[in-house]
Formats: sequence, C-alpha cells, structure tokens
Amino acid sequence: MNELNLILLGPPGAGKGTQAARLRDHFDLRYIATGDLLRDHRARETDLGHRAARYMKTGRLVPDELVTAMVDEEIHDAGRGGFLLDGYPRTLAQADALDTALEASGRRLTAAILIDVPDDELVERIGGRRQCPKGHVYHVRYDPPGSEGICDHDGLALLQRDDDNPETVRKRLQVYHRETEPLVQRYTDRGLLRRIDGSLSPDEVHDRLCETLQSARLEQRA
Repeated sequence: MNELNLILLGPPGAGKGTQAARLRDHFDLRYIATGDLLRDHRARETDLGHRAARYMKTGRLVPDELVTAMVDEEIHDAGRGGFLLDGYPRTLAQADALDTALEASGRRLTAAILIDVPDDELVERIGGRRQCPKGHVYHVRYDPPGSEGICDHDGLALLQRDDDNPETVRKRLQVYHRETEPLVQRYTDRGLLRRIDGSLSPDEVHDRLCETLQSARLEQRA
C-alpha cells in the first residue's frame, strides 16, 4: 500500500504546481486539486457540480460541505494508493472535515508539506512576470526577453497581468496568511508539518521533498 497521504501548502508563487506534478509522478500519487475538481464536476454536470455552480456563477465561495464531498469521493476512488491534496484544506473547518473523512476510510495523513518562501521574494517573483498577448511568459530578472518589453517570438509588447501587480500580490499574500497560518500551526502541533525552503531551485526543492517524504514514510511505519 502506498502510505503517502499528503497535503500541500504554500503561498501563491511558491512553485506548488511544479512540485505537485513532480511528486505525483515520483510517488505515483492521486493528485487532488480543488479547482480542478470543481471544473470537472461542472463539466460532467454531476449533482455536486450543479450545486457548486449556483455559487460560482454569483462569485460566492462554494460551501465547505460541497468541496469536502468532492474530496471525499476522490480519496475513496484512490483505492489503496496515496494522494496529494492541493488547495484543500484551506480552513480549520475543512481540516476537521478531512480528519473525519480519513478516519472513515481507515487512512491517516502522512504529512502536511509547506513550501515556504518569504513574501518579498514572492512579490518579486510574481511582480516581475511579463506576458505577451499570445501567451509567452517572461520575467524581468530571471528570464528576460532579448529586447526589453518585447516578446522574442512574436515581436509584441509584453504586459503585466493585473493579478501580478505587486500591490495585488501583497493582498493575495495577506489572504493566504490569514487562512493558512492556522493550518500550519495545527499540523505543527500534530507533528505532521514538513517545511521546505521554496527559495531554492526547483530541482533542489524536489530533492528535499523526496528526502523528507521518505523519512516521513519510515516514521509512519515505525
């Protein structure tokens, strides 16, 4: 049985998407991302999808019980394999619901992984992004175009998305800290939090994640 049942935590811009894809493939995990779940249920027109759509159409948050029901279904469908949760839980109430679901399925959480990056670095990472109208992405410091402000592929002017504006990024980070720091403390108190330095290169972050999770799996078996 694959014993790795994981939660992935981290601020916007920390590289969670990159690391989630690598962890999924490396450890053969079922990847459960709440955004993907909501879109999938809507596309398949399930009962949960119809109920969630009523909230999403008006810009309201989908209630915890609907998101939890979707996650429960995915955990059940994972069978005897492990899973990686991304974007859930976001609140202490969701964490309580996850505990109940895991207990009912006879599973236990292996670790909550926090990819940690200082806010100032995240503002620089996200705020430095530039994109051309055809989708090519650059960074003014880490991956600049050959000619400043001009796409190498299309010769079009590069733009900064509204979401990448430094002021907007700091507001998003405030929301993240408000919602996530209670979860960090919760899993720290339970001895489940594994903190990874997300300011390292993607390869270094992946290597540290693998080492950490191998240790966590051995601890769980003991």
